[in-house]
Amino acid sequence: MTSPTSPPNAIRRMQLTIQGTVQGVGFRPFVFRLAESFALSGWVINSAQGVVIDIEGPKDRVNAFLLAIETEKPPLAAIYSLESCFLDPVGYTNFEVRTSDPGGSKTALVLPDIATCPDCLAEIFDPTNRRYLYPFTNCTNCGPRFSIIRDLPYDRPATTMAAFDMCDQCRAEYTDPRNRRFHAQPNACPVCGPRAAFLDAAGNCLSEHQPALRDAAEALKNGQIVAIKGIGGFHLMVDAGNETAVRRLRLRKHREHKPLAMMFPATNEMDAVDVLCYADALEKRLLRSPEAPIVLLRSKGPGAAFQHRAIAPSVSPENPYCGVMLPYTPLHHILMHLVGFPLVATSGNLSEEPICTDETEAVRRLAGICDYFLVHNRPISRHVDDSIVCVRSGRQQVLRRARGFAPLPLVLPDALPKQSKTCVCTGAHLKNTIALTKGKNVFVSQHIGDLESPKALDSFKCVIADLQRLWEAPAESMATDLHPGYASTRYAESADVPVIRVQHHHAHILSCMAENHLTPPVLGLAWDGTGYGPDNTIWGGEFLKVTDHGFERVAHFRTFSLPGGDRAVKEPRRSAVGLLYEIMGDGLFSASDLAPLAAFSDQERQLLPTMIKKRINTYTTSSLGRLFDAVSAILDISRISQFEGQAAMALEFLAETAHTDAVYPLPLIRPETPGPVIVDWEPMIREILDDVAARVSPAQIAATFHNTVAEAGVEIARLAGETRVVLSGGCFQNRYLTEKTIARLSQAGFSVYWHQRVPPNDGGISLGQAVAAAMKG
Repeated sequence: MTSPTSPPNAIRRMQLTIQGTVQGVGFRPFVFRLAESFALSGWVINSAQGVVIDIEGPKDRVNAFLLAIETEKPPLAAIYSLESCFLDPVGYTNFEVRTSDPGGSKTALVLPDIATCPDCLAEIFDPTNRRYLYPFTNCTNCGPRFSIIRDLPYDRPATTMAAFDMCDQCRAEYTDPRNRRFHAQPNACPVCGPRAAFLDAAGNCLSEHQPALRDAAEALKNGQIVAIKGIGGFHLMVDAGNETAVRRLRLRKHREHKPLAMMFPATNEMDAVDVLCYADALEKRLLRSPEAPIVLLRSKGPGAAFQHRAIAPSVSPENPYCGVMLPYTPLHHILMHLVGFPLVATSGNLSEEPICTDETEAVRRLAGICDYFLVHNRPISRHVDDSIVCVRSGRQQVLRRARGFAPLPLVLPDALPKQSKTCVCTGAHLKNTIALTKGKNVFVSQHIGDLESPKALDSFKCVIADLQRLWEAPAESMATDLHPGYASTRYAESADVPVIRVQHHHAHILSCMAENHLTPPVLGLAWDGTGYGPDNTIWGGEFLKVTDHGFERVAHFRTFSLPGGDRAVKEPRRSAVGLLYEIMGDGLFSASDLAPLAAFSDQERQLLPTMIKKRINTYTTSSLGRLFDAVSAILDISRISQFEGQAAMALEFLAETAHTDAVYPLPLIRPETPGPVIVDWEPMIREILDDVAARVSPAQIAATFHNTVAEAGVEIARLAGETRVVLSGGCFQNRYLTEKTIARLSQAGFSVYWHQRVPPNDGGISLGQAVAAAMKG
């Protein structure tokens, strides 16, 4: 792997898996010619998974090749999905078209939901076309797939379109092999297809068909909150430039601070995006891609305005980034065309619950939040949230894998034994996903979310049953987390099949290894907030040497106490108190000038030392996530978090405003007996306290702290003696930390690997569990 700051001629290798109308349309000859035009080496092949391209050459040409694939493809080709990942160069000397691979299970039967194609979009806005402004226009190149499938094979009677009988014109299209709607299962028109309806808060119908969309647009222009049924569930939408309306949405949804995603109008020039955000070529490709995810972009700030309208401060408070997506269904395209400005488009749910998918359910659950509903009568078979992606060190990184990506499989490395038995992997407790293994394929479910409520747990169980039913693959074993208290673990243990228990951080590293096609041994940096360790403590600042037989804990950050247990996750001040108590003992509680202590009442300050010393509702942790929380509280940036990761995010954003390579001391303590090395944060924390007292800029302190943590990765990598270093865990959602760690390890001569196709957070745990199960044979 190369450094993110490597020169433009540094050699890179990229592998692309493309689904769609890409076989029998001259796609491989096109790829051959395109590769030759960029003087790139490698190969292209037809496989059961679609077209696979393995390309190698200077990194600027490889990136240009990626961008050209979609813009210059053959006229009859259509790309439904394009997933790319960077791999180690192997030294190809030419480019070749390889013989098609007939093996493997045919996964194209279950495609993700696909954003509206240009042909359908042109018809929607053509007044002479019979589908003019019809919000359910689609063809074989776009439209709903995964969200409407009820059973396989993928034929109309096995979808939620079964109730809609095609009119003569639609049936003629459907049966004509020369028509792009040939066997397009969701095919419909205003005569025979689904229809939209506009409802009041009580569910009474106010208008239907095109007037329903116009009425919804007028409500949004007037600052009303509208719940809109899309392709995989409901959005709550409101004018993103109306501060009063956005605050009202936050108040009603009980979501005080967490950033809200936005949908921008789609234009060829992407003028709203360019005016309000910074977006490079890769980020714009992601916005326009068939997956159409939410893309995290840096905001241009309050001074930027589109059509004399700025983004309301409450959309993404105290956050320099915003989540942006473009319309991806005809309904959204028409609505955004009628409105003409960005809208908040957040999940249609209550906190800790799955998104609503049915209009009757939505009226019941969301009536207290929204003023109106824009619904339709095409049933949604399963909920599918919006995916979230970003660009890290010049590469795509998925942070939430759902619409547009799920349920496309990931392929296990060839070095692992082929699986003859199906294993269901139940994932983690937070950001849960499910995985199902079938042969070499791992089908990772759409994002399910935190298993914190009965409705979320019901959704989790439904997805497990759904995956097994769709692929006719009942579980013959289950892989699950080591934590005995996770709902996902309890579910696996209640099943009447063998259970494989996989340590949380081991699963993190295995998931990143799988998508980077790596085999052991490697050194893994598994940095996150919470994971159950075999020693019955909470891990999270781990350096693991992964082998064919498991893992060795080479090192970890020094442990400290979390008074209040799980409450510390939402109260960074508790992490700070536990950390500082390790340094100062009882003397801590007489230090009245420390910000974390000022956040507690006198009565609480009297109880805290007893809790810590007697281990009353107090955990021991090595968590780097909690260390970030503690430093955030020490700097008085965040004492209480309103959502997961808020304190660490605030620290990250502060660090980005400073420009320094300075580091604090972070010595290594080598054990006298065999065991892991301890990364001792105490000297660093003492210097941070001195800097706070000396009124050093908080941004300078935050950046130096991040630099120091990245440097710890380099020091332990040198100590471990592994040349390949793998980064995984929720802390690597942090842009500054990720890019600094990659840069420092690369500069020190290590090959660095990080996530691209699955999330670094707990959304990737199920894939890691699948790899662990495969390694057991």
